Amino acid sequence: MEFKMIDSHVHFDVKGYDILEFEKQYIEQYGKEKWLKLQSKNQYQSKKWAQAWDFPQRQPADDDVNTTSVRWLEEMKKHNIEKLVFVTGGNNEILSKIIQSHPEHFIGYAHHNPFEIDAAEKLEFAISEQGLKGYKILAPDLPGKINDTSLEPIWKVAEKYEIPVLIHFGILGAAGGLATHVNINPMVIHDVARAHPDISFIIPHFGCGHPQELLQLAWVCPNIYVDTSGSNQWVRWMPYPLTVKDLFKKYYETIGPERIIFGTDSEWFPRGFVKQYYDEQRKDCIELGMKQDELKLIFRDNIARLLRLEE
Repeated sequence: MEFKMIDSHVHFDVKGYDILEFEKQYIEQYGKEKWLKLQSKNQYQSKKWAQAWDFPQRQPADDDVNTTSVRWLEEMKKHNIEKLVFVTGGNNEILSKIIQSHPEHFIGYAHHNPFEIDAAEKLEFAISEQGLKGYKILAPDLPGKINDTSLEPIWKVAEKYEIPVLIHFGILGAAGGLATHVNINPMVIHDVARAHPDISFIIPHFGCGHPQELLQLAWVCPNIYVDTSGSNQWVRWMPYPLTVKDLFKKYYETIGPERIIFGTDSEWFPRGFVKQYYDEQRKDCIELGMKQDELKLIFRDNIARLLRLEE
């Protein structure tokens, strides 16, 4: 393409910070031995996924985040990437230091639990003092419903600073993960999105198993955006034939190219930037007949606008 892309959905792999809350709860309730057994029984799924995409074996995260930063900078140069948006990176403090070391290349999101007592204050500090520019939430990993009125202070801060809020819905943790939760369906954010039209809510992975609900949600709420990141292997679980190209077509026809945002869900090395995902998505968009200016919206300009990078 005739422009540098922005990857809106990348994770900075930080050693010792990759365990999710639902995993901790499972281990507390059933013990680590059962957790490891559950994961081992699902290894064939992850191996099949890695083989299908020709991915190398994952290496442990580097002890030094500076080493990882350099590797990401090399990936950006290699793949013509303007900026990377790290939606997680250990915690707010760690990610803040990472992006401040390379502010011309890296962007970071706050990613603490919104149910923490001081969550709103922590979010305001992350935006106003730590240089973070958005907020990432794993909805199925929360201890309560994301539309709980106690989270209203969080939405007020997001409105005040005009930051995008990225919320993962759907299955969490791949095979062996979590498939049911009060926040599994993106429709749970319906009332919050309607009550806060000035907040741009980004729902990743094309809805991750809930495309119909996300399409309906985006149709009635103009502040709902869809993120294309990941392998989107969930299309194989649907009770009808579905491809990522089908998803691009449906969202394009429903909400237009202005609310579709490119991402890869890249995270670890030596895989680095997942060019396979980018190549597949670019090919799908071109084959659907999208024009150059529409491609630029999806692969760069939409997230640049939400992050106010042109100001």
